[in-house]
Amino acid sequence: MAKDYQEISDAQDKRAAELFRAAPDIMRGHRNVTQAAQSPKALDVKTTELMALAIAIVQRCEGCLIFHTKQSVTHGATREELCDAIAVAVEMGGGPATVYGADALAAFDTFSA
Repeated sequence: MAKDYQEISDAQDKRAAELFRAAPDIMRGHRNVTQAAQSPKALDVKTTELMALAIAIVQRCEGCLIFHTKQSVTHGATREELCDAIAVAVEMGGGPATVYGADALAAFDTFSA
């Protein structure tokens, strides 16, 4: 059965909002780190999102993978660019990265449709 990446993303957003209400200080801190990392000086945001996606694949974090795939689409990443990021993840993460890389590609196809 195919995963519904939009449904997973929506549920994830809801849980994150609940966590933000329950632990606002730590979540504000995390948001500040995220905003700083996604405001690069020399790289464009699309590139940093593809980097984050490659790391999410190697770390085997489905939620991160979905978030950064969606953000990559938002910032104009092409399917070919996403595949390049997946290739780097596979290089660094081996066989398990192929599983999460395939999920990232499927999520890309969902969010870019």
